[in-house]
Amino acid sequence: MTQKIVIKVNIHCEKCRTKALKIAATTHGVNEVAIKGKARDELTVIGNEVDSVKLACSLRKKLRNATIVSVEEKKEEKKDEKKYEYFPSYYAHYPQYLVSEVARDPYQPTCSIM
Repeated sequence: MTQKIVIKVNIHCEKCRTKALKIAATTHGVNEVAIKGKARDELTVIGNEVDSVKLACSLRKKLRNATIVSVEEKKEEKKDEKKYEYFPSYYAHYPQYLVSEVARDPYQPTCSIM
């Protein structure tokens, strides 16, 4: 069960942004963390079995202000499986060579000088 949690956090400076990302990333079950929104004040966390209340409390502890905007179940995207057709391998068959024997006389004379 993958969850998408959006938490609104007051981020005033680069240090606050780093703190928020570090706290969210170290929480158990988090796969992905991003800062989104028009004012760059929404922390989006995607993960498996993430405790949203515990995450918000730990953010409030360090950053003083954090409110949960939404918690929703993220559906897995189904990928279109391409069906591959089976093409048997093709081997070229060459014709057999014509084999012929030269007829020889088995009784050749042993003396070839005459």
